[in-house]
Amino acid sequence: MRRFILSIVLAVVGLICLRATDASAQAKPEKVVCAAEDMKWEALQGGPPGVMTARLRAVGSKGGYDGFNKFPAGFKAPLHYHTYDTKIIVIKGGYTYKGKKYGPGSYLFIPGGDKHESGGVEDSESVFFIEQPGPFDLKVVEAASEKK
Repeated sequence: MRRFILSIVLAVVGLICLRATDASAQAKPEKVVCAAEDMKWEALQGGPPGVMTARLRAVGSKGGYDGFNKFPAGFKAPLHYHTYDTKIIVIKGGYTYKGKKYGPGSYLFIPGGDKHESGGVEDSESVFFIEQPGPFDLKVVEAASEKK
């Protein structure tokens, strides 16, 4: 009797998973086509002053971030972290992560919660593609107060 009930439970769970897979397969992603000259650059909401974004599309139900970012020449962000994993592809200039510079064509995957300093390069603006599964955030890490 226990095996029979266990078999039914497993069959029901399997059907639920199969139905969920069918439903997600039916939802087709929306096509996005955007020429460079048509991108609308604006200040990155929640980002440091001077950082610009050209957001491409909303990702997921929690408002993921998917777009291009631009740092002015010499931009440096203080020690910070992001809530969500971040994927970056450098397009122009460079991206500095934990003191190392990454040039055009470089790829970085930064796990959510990773404390780091980042920025562009001194001699030109930096442009990079960035993708996160949740809303963009930048949480500055406060310097530890010195003990007296």
